Amino acid sequence: MRYAHRRPLFVLALIVPLAGFASLEALFAPSAELWPKWQSHDAASKARIDHRSWGAFLRKYVSTDATGLNRVAYGKVSDADTKALHAYLETLRKVPVSTLNRDEQMAYWVNLYNALTVRLIVQFYPVKSIRDIDLSDSLFGGGPWDKKLIRVEGEMISLNDIEHRILRPIWKDPRIHYAVNCASVGCPNLSKTPYTGRDIDEQLRAAAKAFVNNPRGVRVGENGLVLSKIYAWFADDFGGGEAGVLDHLATHASSNTEIKIMQAVDVDAYEYDWSLNDAGQ
Repeated sequence: MRYAHRRPLFVLALIVPLAGFASLEALFAPSAELWPKWQSHDAASKARIDHRSWGAFLRKYVSTDATGLNRVAYGKVSDADTKALHAYLETLRKVPVSTLNRDEQMAYWVNLYNALTVRLIVQFYPVKSIRDIDLSDSLFGGGPWDKKLIRVEGEMISLNDIEHRILRPIWKDPRIHYAVNCASVGCPNLSKTPYTGRDIDEQLRAAAKAFVNNPRGVRVGENGLVLSKIYAWFADDFGGGEAGVLDHLATHASSNTEIKIMQAVDVDAYEYDWSLNDAGQ
């Protein structure tokens, strides 16, 4: 399902500026509200989490199509690999997260979010969209994001908890949006390799560059730029308002993409495709 906006006509025939539309969209996205418990960390910790089993799963089932989209062969996941995915999540459940350093924690939460999402799709497959897995009262209108899925350090945690109560408010890094994956075509890619504390900054930089320079993130339409709706939903994370978003995009844009951004007269639309990032049977 694709959502696009092209300067709608509102009551009294007033044209709402697209910047206003972006602000309206942001009202429907979860805000970043800190869960204080997860601020605890040990800056001196050298502990590393073993994500190799998650890496093996990603290598086996994630492939890149001709458009640059990483697709997952959900329908081909074997019973043995499903059990291995459950075992990986069980390992993460037992990790004393509060004793890790910040980089290791960030990698932990990103991998946990992505592995939980993949497990959900495998469990309910076939589905056309993650939003068809209606387990919670999400502000996006259905979906599993508010469902408590796993217990970590005595707390039951949902996908929304991970993204909006832990990752966003603690790290305040907009590149988080390029790392967590909601199993949708419009989403930034599910990485083919696990995130690690050692390489997290480089991995986030690469993820941002890949999405910004792909038409799913930024493209030029007939009347100006067409951006992913993540830049409307989370505009404050990306610098606040269209000017801040465009500055952020320029930071990660290739030369060709930066020229397109500079030449575009305006942001004309925001789009997002909720269809499943499925590689098929």
